Amino acid sequence: QLRLVESGGGLVQPGESLRLSCFASGIILDYYVVGWFRQAPGKGREGVSCFDINDNNTYVEDSVKGRFNISADHAKNTVYLQMSSLKPEDTAVYYCAAARAGPGNLICTHGVSSYDYAYWGQGTQVTVSS
Repeated sequence: QLRLVESGGGLVQPGESLRLSCFASGIILDYYVVGWFRQAPGKGREGVSCFDINDNNTYVEDSVKGRFNISADHAKNTVYLQMSSLKPEDTAVYYCAAARAGPGNLICTHGVSSYDYAYWGQGTQVTVSS
């Protein structure tokens, strides 16, 4: 049974960094695309970044480009979202999600859309405040 568990959220001050983790159990990450999303209070879910582990392809949305970076540790079956220079507007619940995908898929090439992902974690809260 596929299960995604996020961790690493917390309260930080503007300009600080956090690394979120998404541990995937029940699957082999090589056959999936893993995405990170966030949802701020009163707003819709927003795609942040994705990692197509099979094709070794990543995508980062313009809203966080240059500040957020996605990576994976195959041995730990974990995908990370490294967030730096955090701003108050980054405050949100952050979710990871997984989509089963084969070689050459287009899920993580032009954006991060929640419609592509069938499996979701429970989320981790990130609060950026002074």
